[in-house]
Amino acid sequence: MSAPVFLAEELDGPELTLDGPEGRHAASVRRLRAGERVDLTDGAGAVAECVVRETMKDALTLDVLRRYDVEAPRPRLVVVQGLPKGDRGELAVEMMTEAGVDVIVPWAASRSITQWKGDKVAKALGRWRSTAREAGKQARRFHLPEVADLASTAHVERLLSEAALGLVLHEEAAEPLSGVSLPVGGDIVMVVGPEGGVSEQELAGFRAAKAVPVLLGATILRTSTAGVAAAAVLLSRTGRW
Repeated sequence: MSAPVFLAEELDGPELTLDGPEGRHAASVRRLRAGERVDLTDGAGAVAECVVRETMKDALTLDVLRRYDVEAPRPRLVVVQGLPKGDRGELAVEMMTEAGVDVIVPWAASRSITQWKGDKVAKALGRWRSTAREAGKQARRFHLPEVADLASTAHVERLLSEAALGLVLHEEAAEPLSGVSLPVGGDIVMVVGPEGGVSEQELAGFRAAKAVPVLLGATILRTSTAGVAAAAVLLSRTGRW
């Protein structure tokens, strides 16, 4: 079994101390002991392979075995997720993080039942980002996904226009996702609508931004699962899986 992964800002030196919330979790929850393997990462590709020297109440002291950097995968996969209702947003973030999505963009679509306004924006973003961080560690990811700020439809259009390839999941699309030509680099930006789907006005704007409507399959998936299903197709076809 692969070593557990913890986040750390400091990775330099032959010895490291893992403290704070990460150290407390490692020592008190995971109950790691001397001699066990641990990987530390800054979440941006830097990795320190370590072995536990000593366990304290809420921290570990570690001996560094080796350090290396993991290149960011290409092409980069960006998923624009229409705000789902309830806690389905966190479910979508968790699954897409585990699958390997690089950037998750919450989108205030016109048909989103849930709307983040006022104090809800910071709280909801905090939940999504915490979910991505914990799911990334669970999945042993050394490049944690970025959860971007809440995007308007105009901002999504800009993302699509600047992408190497823009895609919109749509049940009436003629072209299957499995058949669209993919770039070898740059960003693939894929839009997943909310429960009510992408409106005609939004679709027209996305088309004008060079996005291609694509069909995921014959069945209708929930918005919380459509993103990870489509990501699996793209990650497999690009060779990242």
